[in-house]
Order: sequence, then C-alpha cells, then structure tokens
Amino acid sequence: MLFLVTNKHVVAGAHTGKFFFTESDGTEPLIGKRYDIEMDNFEWRWHGHPIADIDITIMPLVPVLKEIEKAGKRVFFKALPHTLIPTTEQVNDLDAIEEVLFIGYPSGIFDQKNLMPLARRGMTATPLQIDYEGKPIFLIDASVFPGSSGSPVLICNTGGYASKGGFVVGNRVFFLGVIAEVAFREEQGQIDFVSIPTAEVPIVKTRQMIDIGVVFKASTVVEAIEDFLKKRPTS
Repeated sequence: MLFLVTNKHVVAGAHTGKFFFTESDGTEPLIGKRYDIEMDNFEWRWHGHPIADIDITIMPLVPVLKEIEKAGKRVFFKALPHTLIPTTEQVNDLDAIEEVLFIGYPSGIFDQKNLMPLARRGMTATPLQIDYEGKPIFLIDASVFPGSSGSPVLICNTGGYASKGGFVVGNRVFFLGVIAEVAFREEQGQIDFVSIPTAEVPIVKTRQMIDIGVVFKASTVVEAIEDFLKKRPTS
C-alpha cells in the first residue's frame, strides 16, 4: 500500500486540505503542470501514531489517486519503499556523524513555476544508534525552518561513502525519518531604558532558530502503518 506521511500537528484541526501534484503523461512528469485536489474532513482522513506524543500521521494515497483518475487526470509521484529503511545491522554500521539530505518547503519556499521542493543538506547531531532522550528521535544539524515539518530525511551517497570498515565504492540511500520540530532559543530584551524594580517592566521575547531539527525515526512511520492496517475495517 501507498501512504502519505506528515506530522500530527500539520493536520490538527484542519477541516479542509489541498494537495497539489505535478501532472504526468503516464511515464514522465509534465514539469510545471499542476493539478490540485481539495478534500473535506481533512484531519479525520489521517491516522496518527497510537502514542500521542509521537508526531507522525499517515493517510492512504490510493483513495486520493482514485479521485484524481475520476477527474481524468494522471499525476506523477515517487514513493519511498520500505526497503530503504536501514536494518539494525545497517544502522550499527553508520558513523555517529553522517551527512543527511532532506526535502521540503522551508518557510513555504519552493519553485512555484516548476513545482519543485527544495533539497537541503545537514548532518546528524546525535547518533542514529540511540534514541535521543529515550524517545524514537534523533537530531540533525541543519537549517530547518517552519514549513520543513513532514520533510523526509535521507542518507544519499553517490559514488562512494565512508563506513566503519573503510571507504566503500558505490551508492547508498537510506530513509531515516521525518522532521517534526525545529529548536528555538528564546531571548528576552527590555524595551524601556529605565529600570523600576517595584513596577512591571514590559519586555519583548524574541525567538532565534539554532539550526537543530528533531526527526522521528522511520520506525515510527512503520508503526503507524501497522496500527492502521490492524485497526482498519476488514469488510
């Protein structure tokens, strides 16, 4: 089955939602040719991870594709197969610091003419072999902005890569997880030059992003899908 994946907070409270796709000639994308589909009861259509604070939710893609077909359209998309999720052995072979690639719409920016998202790079800030703070997450050191929520995070090496056993010639692609949060540092500054200890002094709080992203591991996506398949009606 095919599934769309994002974060719970992205769809929370949404009565309607809209997807846009690049149309297809049946084989290749028709670059810049857009097809929009709007759906009601939007939040209800998603199936969240059964653990409340795991910010992952999924939606079956096939019903969306069927609606598009009814309109006489074909759209282009690429899916990430579950075989791209690294095994325990493959994760253990990774270095503590790995270069990562993530794709999304930071601050809502994308190529609106050609309908292309932005690809960005960073590196792991915590080892993938462990769960940061005991949660199924890891951190990345990258320029993650609001709008990056739901972005897939991958290792994508072409030509060769370093492993614990030495340098390996070849290609390597792993799906590691989904970005959910960006870390902020909050600063306070007085907006009045006069300090009056006995009076309330107005202050302004500013938020500064510190280029740290929170990524839910790919295993949480698998868990959400398994929970959906277990709970869906059989008839």
